[in-house]
Amino acid sequence: MANPQPTAPHGPERRELILRAAVREGLLDPEEARLAAFLDLDAVAATVDSLHRAFPGPVEVLHAFAAKANCLVPVLERLRTLGMGCEVASPGEFAQALAAGFEPARIVFDSPAKTRRELARALDLGVAVNVDNWQELSRIDELLTTRRTRSRIGVRVNPQIGAGAIGAMSTATATSKFGITPAEDGNTGRLVAAFRDRPWLGWLHCHVGSQGCPPDLMAEGVAATVALARRINAELGRRQVVGLDIGGGLPVNFADDRVTPDYPDYVERLRAHAPDLLTGEFRLVTEFGRSVLAKNGFTAAYVEYTKTSGGRAIAITSAGVQVATRTVFAPEAWPLRVTAYDPTGAAKHGEPVEQDVAGPACFAGDLVAEARPLPLLEPGDLVALLDTGAYYTSTPFSYNSLLEPAVYGAAVAADGAVRFETLRRAQTVEELLDRTGG
Repeated sequence: MANPQPTAPHGPERRELILRAAVREGLLDPEEARLAAFLDLDAVAATVDSLHRAFPGPVEVLHAFAAKANCLVPVLERLRTLGMGCEVASPGEFAQALAAGFEPARIVFDSPAKTRRELARALDLGVAVNVDNWQELSRIDELLTTRRTRSRIGVRVNPQIGAGAIGAMSTATATSKFGITPAEDGNTGRLVAAFRDRPWLGWLHCHVGSQGCPPDLMAEGVAATVALARRINAELGRRQVVGLDIGGGLPVNFADDRVTPDYPDYVERLRAHAPDLLTGEFRLVTEFGRSVLAKNGFTAAYVEYTKTSGGRAIAITSAGVQVATRTVFAPEAWPLRVTAYDPTGAAKHGEPVEQDVAGPACFAGDLVAEARPLPLLEPGDLVALLDTGAYYTSTPFSYNSLLEPAVYGAAVAADGAVRFETLRRAQTVEELLDRTGG
């Protein structure tokens, strides 16, 4: 008899399989491990493969994972083995990318507040650098008077095409803090002159935004950047802009298990708005983060207590603002699906009852779901916060000195057996005291 095939990624059966195995192995325990996060490693590999296949030849492309989306070194290391580069935006992410084994030439440094020391290190190592503003460009001028570099150096531009549905995630608005605005203050002419005077300047970078930004808006920003690159090259009479970093930010569907939009969808929008992008005229870099990992992970927590207030059922759990910060503070923009399980990790069934799923923090708004129809939760049950493979538990919020939970990678064999590996150990009280000077 043939072995059964593993369940499909992103589906409820696969999550339940992983959750039940985690309970059996004690990775979730009602006393010792009341909260943990899980990343489906098979699904991650499938997602990265779909990204590589979506961008066809003859274009040369480096897909650089945005480390902010999940900065755990073992996660970055796995993405490296899957053929990705790494985009970093801080000294910490820079160090994590190097620790994960990325070659400097496959690291992109994008921070808008790079210090001279950080820039010098990037240039010395040969890391790609995207310049955010004129003053940063002057700093690089100074640094290059005393050193040679193999770095790809580009300029970030803001095409000012407008915002998506979430203002804080939109980076191409009229007053965005990021990049140089070609349409203002004679900046197009200054950019042409900057490239003319600096033979080492060979890239343009843009990033329209992420969650809440539709693919067409993102593609319009890329099209504006392609047009600028061609204008610079035409005015200089040479092919100086050789590459385009088109950012990332593909929005994630948090409403159900479907992956929509997907990478082929986005490439089709790029073809429609910027047909010259995929001809091979320019080398490309992308910076996808959330879309690579979000739907491949979930966070599980035990229900500690239940009560009723104002006629509404409330379940108090170990998962709240410390692992779902955006959802707690901006639930309209960052809603999460929550599913219910019994203490063994088996899906819980029953008549849906509107109930709040609350976290452990000591303020009233620490809710990951409000008036959510679920089978009535009881102490000892488990809840899962879905689509949390990016951000969420990988970058926890230290409110109330709540401890950082463990994060596990899971791989499912053809016979249904689940193998776990530790991606981050659970923080101990002793480590917390040491970090806070205790």
